[in-house]
Amino acid sequence: MSLNAEKIREDFPIFKRKINNKSLAFLDSASTSQKPQQVIDTVEDYYEQHNANPHRSIYTLCDEATQIYEKAREKVAKFINAKNDEEIVFVRNTNEAMNILAYSYAMENLKEGDEILLTVMEHHANIVPWQMVQKKGVKLKFVDINDDGTLKPDQLNDLITKNTKIVSVTNKSNVLGTVNPVKEIGKIAHDNGSIFVVDGAQSVPNMPVDVEDIDCDFLAFSGHKMLAPMNIGVLYGKSGILEKMEPFMRGSDMIKEVQLTETVWNDLPWKFEAGTPNVEGAVGLSAAIDYLNKVGLENIEKHEEELSVYAIERLNEVKGFKPVCNGMMKNGVISFNIAGVHSHDVAYILDDFAVAIRSGHMCCQPLMRRLGFQSVARASFYLYNTKEEIDTFVEGLEKVNTVFNK
Repeated sequence: MSLNAEKIREDFPIFKRKINNKSLAFLDSASTSQKPQQVIDTVEDYYEQHNANPHRSIYTLCDEATQIYEKAREKVAKFINAKNDEEIVFVRNTNEAMNILAYSYAMENLKEGDEILLTVMEHHANIVPWQMVQKKGVKLKFVDINDDGTLKPDQLNDLITKNTKIVSVTNKSNVLGTVNPVKEIGKIAHDNGSIFVVDGAQSVPNMPVDVEDIDCDFLAFSGHKMLAPMNIGVLYGKSGILEKMEPFMRGSDMIKEVQLTETVWNDLPWKFEAGTPNVEGAVGLSAAIDYLNKVGLENIEKHEEELSVYAIERLNEVKGFKPVCNGMMKNGVISFNIAGVHSHDVAYILDDFAVAIRSGHMCCQPLMRRLGFQSVARASFYLYNTKEEIDTFVEGLEKVNTVFNK
């Protein structure tokens, strides 16, 4: 089944808006996605009909809120093929999930001389939290990339040692569009006795991700990149490992019993969910998963690839177009510069055409330095984008050249 982007756009209220008297071409979904009416209505219905603090009491509204919240967890588990819903911890976003792992797993289990293996293409969310563990004498090591934006496989094997306790990689780069072979990387990690962590922020929204098939120990992703509200995300973890971990945040709802000087933690997954949960976010995430399942992740992945191929053909017509690499740009992410023009100026001119793109370091400063850039422009596509929007995008870039490269 092919994807009908024009039909899909009818579900998104924001595309009815005009910016500078032009239709919005939102090419920044790698940063955050727009929300369909189905998600908005589901969140509204929760607040109008069911709002209460879950797990707190037995009155009707509270029972409904609890069931809605926990059914969302079940849906997430099924979406990524987790064994059960106790392996799904609701968090705010991928950053928070990685901080939980750094604090509750790495800080508790790693010692001086141990190593964490990452890659140079990682988002800051998969670098900065691990830097905290360096205070214990833990060493961070990084796999480099080839000129085409793929990881150097031989270096992965060379860098991993008996001291490597954690291997943590992105499933899909938010700059390069590279889709890493996480199943193969995970096998290398597990053969070495290492814990394997996957940053799925850029992959879970637009391609099938199966944690059982990948055999990752942890997977982190954010709801706002997959049509859901902001401030809801997921940390998947194998229950056997989560059971042994200490909670990151502490307080109400993550306890089973409290004495004046000691506390018994709640069961999984609630021992990692302190305080009043983001039920609105979970409800919205549940509705977003329904929407994505209806469209089909395989269809979304294919649509993004078709748009990327078309975009590259058109962009190569633009004077001064310089992609950050000549490799993996068919996966819905195109990072580039226009010769002689700062990326912020590119984004500013494009806004006159109601074309929204990202500009800056993409929260990937180490990768930017590795590529020799301080800042780049990025267009990213999703299920609601069209070839006509890409044509407008190219028209805007031609205006950039008119203004800055006369």
